[in-house]
Amino acid sequence: MSVAFLVYVVVIVVPYLRRKPAPVGDPADFSWHFFVPCRDEEVVIRETVKYLRSTFRRAHVWVVDDDSDDRTARVVRSVWRRNGGYDPNLHLVARQRPEARTGKGDALNAAYRELDDWLGPDADRDRVVVVVVDADGRPAPNCLEVCAADHLFGDETVGAVQLDVRMSNFRSRPPGRTWFSRAFGLKLAQLQDLEFRTAIAAIQTSRGFTGTISMGGNGQFTRLSALDSIAGDELAPWRGSLLEDFELGVHLLTAGWRTGFTPDSHVAQEGLYSLRRFLVQRTRWGQGTMQCMRYLRRIWDSPHVSTLGAAEMMYYLAQPWMQLLGSLLYPVPFVMLLVSTAGDPGQVWTWFTGGAWILFAIYGSFGLLPFVVWGPIYQMKCLRSKNIFRGLGMGLLYAAYIYTFYITSWRALFRLVRGRNGWAKTRRNTEASAGVKVALDS
Repeated sequence: MSVAFLVYVVVIVVPYLRRKPAPVGDPADFSWHFFVPCRDEEVVIRETVKYLRSTFRRAHVWVVDDDSDDRTARVVRSVWRRNGGYDPNLHLVARQRPEARTGKGDALNAAYRELDDWLGPDADRDRVVVVVVDADGRPAPNCLEVCAADHLFGDETVGAVQLDVRMSNFRSRPPGRTWFSRAFGLKLAQLQDLEFRTAIAAIQTSRGFTGTISMGGNGQFTRLSALDSIAGDELAPWRGSLLEDFELGVHLLTAGWRTGFTPDSHVAQEGLYSLRRFLVQRTRWGQGTMQCMRYLRRIWDSPHVSTLGAAEMMYYLAQPWMQLLGSLLYPVPFVMLLVSTAGDPGQVWTWFTGGAWILFAIYGSFGLLPFVVWGPIYQMKCLRSKNIFRGLGMGLLYAAYIYTFYITSWRALFRLVRGRNGWAKTRRNTEASAGVKVALDS
């Protein structure tokens, strides 16, 4: 398993490093609509709406208030009023329980239906693009012209485009009581930035060859006609998985649409400072991936997905299960060593001096190198630094960071077995520091 994964990383590193910026297009060729799903986002939504309306003046912003317990809707209405009038490009979609608070996908579906009613029957839906942005998201100012390029939405077969994702706070030390807590929080945010800007970006780039580029929950651009093609009679293009972004990509690809990815623009979001909140987030993602296993047959049988593409998607869906299996298999050699040491310490020493330590070194290297390699790449390509030792240090920390997914995979499995499929909102850093209490689904 380690050797196979090492080969996989080598295959995706080269296209990632060799890629050059592509030409841009004219955003005036399209109508842009930002969907911002919100559940208790009072502390961040004001600045997000102001940023979107000031940066993308001709675009529409649809804020979906998922029956928040705080003042989210009131904040949006206060921004709505402008110079004694109302901003015609800012819309509030207010949901109420029991329909509300049932997941991000349902909130996005509510915005989709509102947009459908607002556009009317005469709209050119091939030229309407829906952009999903988190409540703390900051799409780069050039994102519309990048996505309007001929190889992206300028190509009528492309149904969706995913932006590169970056952490906006990877240089900002968090507040904390101790030096260690502040240093740990900053490093955790940096590791999330490393993950998205190198490993995930490289995987997305390589998926261009397999035709299986997946969508993310932030910075997700989708052509309205593509959403129409999978919405069904219920007008619900987003489904019930906790990984609604990947699930959307599966439906688009199997419906015959192509998907794109561009690192020429990005969306910035907050990296989490808290390990506990990070584990909650990744547990939800892992559980969502497990739920999407139900699409294996759909992917394999689709005439629109190549055999190589189906294999790549199946590999992705198998990752949480492989992590479960790996957490059981990887410790076996070390357990055997401990048992042998307890039974005959002298024989173990003879075994090591005879060269067996080389096997353990190779075993450990294959487990670390696929992750450590991204540290120097991040240092040189993203931070523009030639400090190779700091890059190696980041790579080793990234390996430890990745191994937390073995924990979240088990947590995801336990939630799945117990039928705990509720969407647990991850608290923002600003919520944590302000002491804002956010309820989590059980």
